[in-house]
Amino acid sequence: MEPWRTAAGGLTVALRVTPRGGRDAIDGVETLSDGRSVLKVRVRAIADGGEANRAVTELLAKAIGVTKKAVRITSGATARLKQVAIDGEPSKLDQALRDLIAAHKPTGT
Repeated sequence: MEPWRTAAGGLTVALRVTPRGGRDAIDGVETLSDGRSVLKVRVRAIADGGEANRAVTELLAKAIGVTKKAVRITSGATARLKQVAIDGEPSKLDQALRDLIAAHKPTGT
């Protein structure tokens, strides 16, 4: 199950963010203990004054080829688990996320 769903004018994506993660990266999909899927994101920025949130939105925008303005955090601004809205054509965004995830699948599976 993908950690995103279509929404009006784009997609909503569930994230698990690791601030001060050593590098800015998207590490694939993880299934939480309650069965929900999340996109794992790590950023170098610290979780202070919104720095990590800015880094997350910039990283996602760059990774899927949309403007920074098209990505916004809709819930969980002060938590590791976040919901992010991405504005754009849902089918194109869906394919961009699928391509991104495929690039991060472990080999041998």
